[in-house]
Amino acid sequence: MVVLGIDPGYAIVGYGGIEFYNNKYHTLGYGAILTKPTQSFDLRLEIIFNEMNTVLDKCKPDVMSIEKLYFQNNQKTAIDVAQARGVILLAAKLKSVPIFEYTPLQVKTAVTGYGKAKKEQVMEMTKRLLKLEKMPKLDDTADALAIAICHTQANGSPLKEFLNMRTLPAKGG
Repeated sequence: MVVLGIDPGYAIVGYGGIEFYNNKYHTLGYGAILTKPTQSFDLRLEIIFNEMNTVLDKCKPDVMSIEKLYFQNNQKTAIDVAQARGVILLAAKLKSVPIFEYTPLQVKTAVTGYGKAKKEQVMEMTKRLLKLEKMPKLDDTADALAIAICHTQANGSPLKEFLNMRTLPAKGG
């Protein structure tokens, strides 16, 4: 399974593509889509959309895993990130890539086994699981790789399989 993990934003969109097969990880690539504060917001969204399409074309993911939005304070930032997230989801949807969303707590738990893990612990486990010599420079890119790992851990669980069975349409219905 090829998973494209996304850490959404409007200044930086982190992405990381991994392959998970026979309980082994292979890193396909990672990076960030960057926009400048001097650019108009609609241009920033266009850049994110176009570059996300390029990433999707190169990675050819079976699924996209993306972090759910969680904001305590700044509503303006939340709205702008939500708009960027929307164009990212649209790019995936237009390419028929299934989308799965995970909270930061779910990501920390899947990667480290502990929901209150510190950022450094998540990064260290991500590095170990993916056998990376060093973590990417940008935290957003490292977070995207952790989000991709989260999907591989959550997808095969008995609970997930049970929930998937419940959402299938009834036969003859």
